[in-house]
Amino acid sequence: MPSNVEIKAAVRNLVLLKQRAEELSKSAGTLIRQRDTFFNVQKGRLKLRNLMNGTGQLIFYERPDVDGPKLSNYSISLTQDPDGLARVLSDALGTKGSVKKERHLYMVGQTRVHLDTVEGLGHFMELEVVMKEGQSTDEGEAIAHKLMEELGVKKEDLIVGAYMDLLLAAKKG
Repeated sequence: MPSNVEIKAAVRNLVLLKQRAEELSKSAGTLIRQRDTFFNVQKGRLKLRNLMNGTGQLIFYERPDVDGPKLSNYSISLTQDPDGLARVLSDALGTKGSVKKERHLYMVGQTRVHLDTVEGLGHFMELEVVMKEGQSTDEGEAIAHKLMEELGVKKEDLIVGAYMDLLLAAKKG
Protein backbone atom coordinates (compact mmCIF):
# COMPACT_ATOMS: atom_id res chain seq x y z
CA MET A 1 0.00 0.00 0.00
CA PRO A 2 1.46 3.42 -0.90
CA SER A 3 2.21 5.79 1.96
CA ASN A 4 3.08 9.37 2.70
CA VAL A 5 4.10 11.40 5.71
CA GLU A 6 1.76 14.29 6.17
CA ILE A 7 1.03 17.27 8.33
CA LYS A 8 -1.89 19.66 8.42
CA ALA A 9 -1.87 23.16 9.86
CA ALA A 10 -4.10 26.19 10.18
CA VAL A 11 -2.90 29.13 8.08
CA ARG A 12 -2.38 32.52 9.69
CA ASN A 13 -1.20 34.44 6.61
CA LEU A 14 -2.41 32.91 3.33
CA VAL A 15 -0.69 35.52 1.13
CA LEU A 16 2.73 34.94 2.73
CA LEU A 17 2.38 31.14 2.70
CA LYS A 18 1.31 31.19 -0.97
CA GLN A 19 4.34 33.35 -1.83
CA ARG A 20 6.71 30.96 -0.03
CA ALA A 21 5.10 27.91 -1.69
CA GLU A 22 5.49 29.53 -5.13
CA GLU A 23 9.15 30.34 -4.41
CA LEU A 24 9.97 26.83 -3.17
CA SER A 25 8.10 25.08 -6.01
CA LYS A 26 9.23 27.58 -8.64
CA SER A 27 5.63 27.57 -9.95
CA ALA A 28 2.31 29.36 -9.65
CA GLY A 29 0.75 26.07 -8.53
CA THR A 30 -2.38 24.38 -9.83
CA LEU A 31 -5.91 25.33 -8.74
CA ILE A 32 -8.16 22.34 -7.98
CA ARG A 33 -11.77 22.42 -6.80
CA GLN A 34 -12.87 19.32 -4.88
CA ARG A 35 -15.80 17.88 -2.99
CA ASP A 36 -14.91 14.99 -0.68
CA THR A 37 -17.76 12.79 0.56
CA PHE A 38 -16.88 10.66 3.58
CA PHE A 39 -18.59 7.34 4.22
CA ASN A 40 -19.14 5.38 7.42
CA VAL A 41 -16.51 2.64 7.77
CA GLN A 42 -15.27 0.54 10.68
CA LYS A 43 -11.59 1.44 10.30
CA GLY A 44 -9.67 4.24 8.66
CA ARG A 45 -11.43 6.73 6.41
CA LEU A 46 -13.15 6.23 3.05
CA LYS A 47 -13.82 9.24 0.88
CA LEU A 48 -14.92 9.85 -2.66
CA ARG A 49 -13.16 12.86 -4.12
CA ASN A 50 -15.20 14.53 -6.85
CA LEU A 51 -12.77 16.55 -8.97
CA MET A 52 -15.68 18.58 -10.37
CA ASN A 53 -14.76 17.67 -13.97
CA GLY A 54 -16.67 14.39 -14.36
CA THR A 55 -13.95 12.30 -12.70
CA GLY A 56 -13.17 11.27 -9.18
CA GLN A 57 -11.07 9.15 -6.87
CA LEU A 58 -12.22 6.69 -4.23
CA ILE A 59 -9.62 6.91 -1.47
CA PHE A 60 -9.21 4.72 1.61
CA TYR A 61 -6.61 5.80 4.15
CA GLU A 62 -5.44 5.11 7.65
CA ARG A 63 -3.36 7.46 9.77
CA PRO A 64 -3.08 8.29 13.45
CA ASP A 65 -4.93 11.38 14.72
CA VAL A 66 -1.94 13.27 16.11
CA ASP A 67 -0.45 16.64 15.28
CA GLY A 68 2.87 16.84 13.48
CA PRO A 69 4.17 14.49 10.80
CA LYS A 70 2.37 11.16 10.63
CA LEU A 71 2.48 8.16 8.33
CA SER A 72 -0.62 7.67 6.19
CA ASN A 73 -1.25 4.45 4.23
CA TYR A 74 -3.71 4.76 1.37
CA SER A 75 -5.18 3.16 -1.71
CA ILE A 76 -6.91 4.96 -4.60
CA SER A 77 -9.26 3.89 -7.37
CA LEU A 78 -10.25 6.24 -10.21
CA THR A 79 -13.83 6.68 -11.38
CA GLN A 80 -15.50 8.31 -14.37
CA ASP A 81 -18.84 8.45 -12.50
CA PRO A 82 -18.27 10.05 -9.09
CA ASP A 83 -21.95 10.98 -8.63
CA GLY A 84 -23.17 7.45 -9.36
CA LEU A 85 -20.52 5.91 -7.14
CA ALA A 86 -21.44 8.34 -4.34
CA ARG A 87 -25.07 7.19 -4.52
CA VAL A 88 -24.09 3.51 -4.32
CA LEU A 89 -21.66 4.02 -1.43
CA SER A 90 -24.14 6.22 0.42
CA ASP A 91 -26.84 3.56 0.08
CA ALA A 92 -24.46 0.82 1.24
CA LEU A 93 -22.48 2.56 3.99
CA GLY A 94 -24.19 5.81 4.89
CA THR A 95 -22.60 9.23 4.57
CA LYS A 96 -20.63 10.89 7.34
CA GLY A 97 -20.59 14.25 5.52
CA SER A 98 -18.84 16.21 2.83
CA VAL A 99 -16.04 18.74 2.55
CA LYS A 100 -15.87 21.36 -0.22
CA LYS A 101 -12.55 22.99 -0.84
CA GLU A 102 -10.49 25.01 -3.24
CA ARG A 103 -6.93 23.72 -3.29
CA HIS A 104 -3.72 25.23 -4.64
CA LEU A 105 -1.22 22.43 -5.28
CA TYR A 106 2.54 23.00 -5.38
CA MET A 107 5.21 20.32 -5.83
CA VAL A 108 8.41 20.75 -3.82
CA GLY A 109 10.67 17.78 -4.47
CA GLN A 110 8.74 14.67 -3.44
CA THR A 111 6.24 16.71 -1.41
CA ARG A 112 2.79 17.92 -2.38
CA VAL A 113 2.08 21.26 -0.72
CA HIS A 114 -1.65 22.01 -0.54
CA LEU A 115 -3.04 25.42 0.37
CA ASP A 116 -6.71 24.75 1.05
CA THR A 117 -9.69 27.04 1.53
CA VAL A 118 -12.29 24.80 3.16
CA GLU A 119 -15.93 25.88 3.07
CA GLY A 120 -17.12 26.47 6.63
CA LEU A 121 -13.63 26.18 8.18
CA GLY A 122 -11.13 28.59 6.64
CA HIS A 123 -7.56 28.29 5.35
CA PHE A 124 -5.24 25.34 5.88
CA MET A 125 -2.00 23.89 4.61
CA GLU A 126 -1.20 20.22 4.07
CA LEU A 127 2.16 18.68 3.32
CA GLU A 128 2.22 15.18 1.85
CA VAL A 129 5.72 13.73 1.55
CA VAL A 130 5.18 10.89 -0.95
CA MET A 131 7.37 8.09 0.31
CA LYS A 132 9.75 6.41 -2.09
CA GLU A 133 10.31 2.67 -1.99
CA GLY A 134 12.71 1.84 0.84
CA GLN A 135 12.50 5.30 2.37
CA SER A 136 12.00 5.36 6.15
CA THR A 137 9.26 7.20 7.99
CA ASP A 138 12.01 9.14 9.81
CA GLU A 139 13.30 10.45 6.45
CA GLY A 140 9.78 11.52 5.47
CA GLU A 141 9.30 13.26 8.82
CA ALA A 142 12.63 15.09 8.42
CA ILE A 143 11.55 16.34 4.97
CA ALA A 144 8.20 17.50 6.41
CA HIS A 145 9.87 19.33 9.33
CA LYS A 146 12.34 21.08 7.02
CA LEU A 147 9.57 22.20 4.67
CA MET A 148 7.43 23.39 7.60
CA GLU A 149 10.34 25.56 8.65
CA GLU A 150 10.89 26.91 5.12
CA LEU A 151 7.18 27.74 4.81
CA GLY A 152 7.07 29.40 8.24
CA VAL A 153 4.57 26.91 9.70
CA LYS A 154 4.72 26.87 13.49
CA LYS A 155 4.15 23.83 15.71
CA GLU A 156 1.22 25.55 17.44
CA ASP A 157 -0.58 25.80 14.06
CA LEU A 158 -0.59 22.01 13.56
CA ILE A 159 -3.98 20.33 13.68
CA VAL A 160 -5.21 16.79 14.22
CA GLY A 161 -7.64 14.82 12.05
CA ALA A 162 -9.33 15.35 8.72
CA TYR A 163 -11.32 18.39 7.60
CA MET A 164 -14.43 16.23 7.99
CA ASP A 165 -13.59 15.75 11.69
CA LEU A 166 -13.17 19.51 12.15
CA LEU A 167 -16.49 20.24 10.43
CA LEU A 168 -18.30 17.67 12.58
CA ALA A 169 -16.72 19.08 15.74
CA ALA A 170 -17.73 22.63 14.72
CA LYS A 171 -21.35 21.49 14.27
CA LYS A 172 -21.38 19.97 17.79
CA GLY A 173 -19.74 23.05 19.36
